[in-house]
Amino acid sequence: MITLITGGSKCGKSSLAERITCSFPDRKFYIATMRPYGEEAFCAIERHREMRHGKGFETIEKYTDLGEIVLPEKSAVLIECMGNLCANEMFVDNKIINPVDKIINDIEYLADITKCLTIVTNEVGNDGISYESGTEKYIACINEINRKIALSADNVIECVYGIPVVLKGELHC
Repeated sequence: MITLITGGSKCGKSSLAERITCSFPDRKFYIATMRPYGEEAFCAIERHREMRHGKGFETIEKYTDLGEIVLPEKSAVLIECMGNLCANEMFVDNKIINPVDKIINDIEYLADITKCLTIVTNEVGNDGISYESGTEKYIACINEINRKIALSADNVIECVYGIPVVLKGELHC
């Protein structure tokens, strides 16, 4: 089962994703995709570590190439977050590549071997602001990734001010 959770910044996506993943009795893995660069990133990483402390998650820090991860079958997996993963895959060696197919293939692989795959993503590009070309390409890629995951997902949930709004499927937690 795939659940995609979307929403704006600090709207409760991560808490909801943890509740959904924790509702499964099997082994739980947290795939952390944020590279630890700068004080803001370190603070966010620490906040997320504290949030999942004592909940039985096994953390895997993997910033790219999620298809390389070996997991026990039928486990529960939370990916935090697609926005970071997209940026990590996209901006490589001072080149901008299109990571859509690679990320979608990696997600399909993880969905095939897991019982519960919960993916946190971000709403980006809805502000109507024009950005430089690299940022515009990032927005296009993350939106295409989100759209493709949403099409194949069993559940799509938007968090709005901490309130889960089910857009597809149902809320399991």
